[in-house]
Amino acid sequence: MSVTLTERAAAHVANFLGKRGKGLGIRLGVKTSGCSGMAYKLEFIDAALDDDEVFDSHGIKVVVDRKSLVYLDGTELDYVREGLNEGFKFDNPNARNQCGCGESFNV
Repeated sequence: MSVTLTERAAAHVANFLGKRGKGLGIRLGVKTSGCSGMAYKLEFIDAALDDDEVFDSHGIKVVVDRKSLVYLDGTELDYVREGLNEGFKFDNPNARNQCGCGESFNV
């Protein structure tokens, strides 16, 4: 099981953590929400919890709780710019459908 970042996403996270002055990495999870049933949660964190899985991707720690990992296994997180918009994009092989904005999905 794993969750990874692209080099571009890792560079963005590293830049943010550098400006922040502290932090372990990012926490990626899911919650019941959104127009497709489940929504991604993403936050910068300072420490992992006991029941977390921790992955290293391009020097950045990606932390996922075990319940979310079932839905996120194999996901690659990218950081993209499309026109005037920029943000994280999830490539989740477990998602069967996702909404138009790409922030919610179902399995």
